[in-house]
Amino acid sequence: MKYIVILGDGMADRPIKELHGKTPLMVSKKPNIDKLAKLGSVGLISTVPKTLPPGSDVANLSVIGYPPEKYYTGRSPLEALSMGIDMSPSDIAVRCNLVTLSDDGKMQDYSAGEISSGEAAELISAINARLGSEKYVFYAGVSYRHCLIIKNGGNLPALTPPHDITGKDAIGYLPEGELSELILQSGKILKNHPINLERIARGENPATHIWLWGAGKKPNLDDFFKTYGLNGCVISAVDLLKGIAKGAGMDAPDIEGATGTLQTNYKGKASAVIDALKSGKNYVYLHIEAPDECSHQGDLEGKIRAIELVDKTLGLVLDYLEKEDCPFVLSVLPDHSTPLTTQTHGREPVPYLIYRSQEHLDLGIQYNEIDAQRGKFLDSGESLIKEMLQTNNRKTNT
Repeated sequence: MKYIVILGDGMADRPIKELHGKTPLMVSKKPNIDKLAKLGSVGLISTVPKTLPPGSDVANLSVIGYPPEKYYTGRSPLEALSMGIDMSPSDIAVRCNLVTLSDDGKMQDYSAGEISSGEAAELISAINARLGSEKYVFYAGVSYRHCLIIKNGGNLPALTPPHDITGKDAIGYLPEGELSELILQSGKILKNHPINLERIARGENPATHIWLWGAGKKPNLDDFFKTYGLNGCVISAVDLLKGIAKGAGMDAPDIEGATGTLQTNYKGKASAVIDALKSGKNYVYLHIEAPDECSHQGDLEGKIRAIELVDKTLGLVLDYLEKEDCPFVLSVLPDHSTPLTTQTHGREPVPYLIYRSQEHLDLGIQYNEIDAQRGKFLDSGESLIKEMLQTNNRKTNT
């Protein structure tokens, strides 16, 4: 049996006035998801514990099968794992975004115009040359997502995700102490950097500052195969998911052209899923970041398009599975909601579907946030994999 999870990051939303009270999931054209929903089971799942923030780190850990209350130590340490950064137990990893602050100090763009990895690497190199030390070491990652390692770090002040304060006065959210000084000093280093001057000349947002958040210590995840008896693979463009995979002993191949944005390599991701299944993997987790990115940017049309591209990617995987005629269980869900009205993550339960190729149902529940309320409720993210592995007990609560 093959088990596949298609994760549309931030795909869930709330009713929107511009859509006459509907959500992007309700209006998007998603024939493959709709087909599986008709033949499978649909319900709501709570992926974020009440005691933790509704981030992609917490939610994806949960959905992959690791209770965050036990395993979560922070976002950046998971990304550091993916980047191959060697952390000691006393080190602290901190997510280091390249961002655009306006002249009056507002958070204009948490991604610095989705800056390219090549440009970002030069900027992070300049930051490390000026601000790096025996205590602080900066590492370049993908696009705007980078890492700061604090050697033998102690307790840190509260750190605010930049996507939570888009359009707000960022200066008011600066952390206390030395980290604040690092952020402010980065502005002086980056202001006249040639990369930024070129971006401004092209009409693109410059990376005016670094922004620090998502701190934590080295995680210790149990081996996925030993826990669930499955040979796993995670397909994603972002270091966070690759870090979870590496920490859990799963494969996480690099996909050429995978960006984590709306313009990612969807065919390449689908091919990677197929290649993993061909190689003998019997659990593949495909993570697609685009719906979340569009939500953070307040891009309604982009989010609808992103959901439709998730569906098309699913279609490519389904074509392979149906041609091979191999039994499989496939689930589609978001890790959390990212409402366009707030442009940040929500913690409400999100819709999931589970389709079993050897058992077709007709429960009459469509895949969206409203109809899913009629289905079975799963009270934790890790319930998903347990539900997928079950062969019985698939009644819904109506």
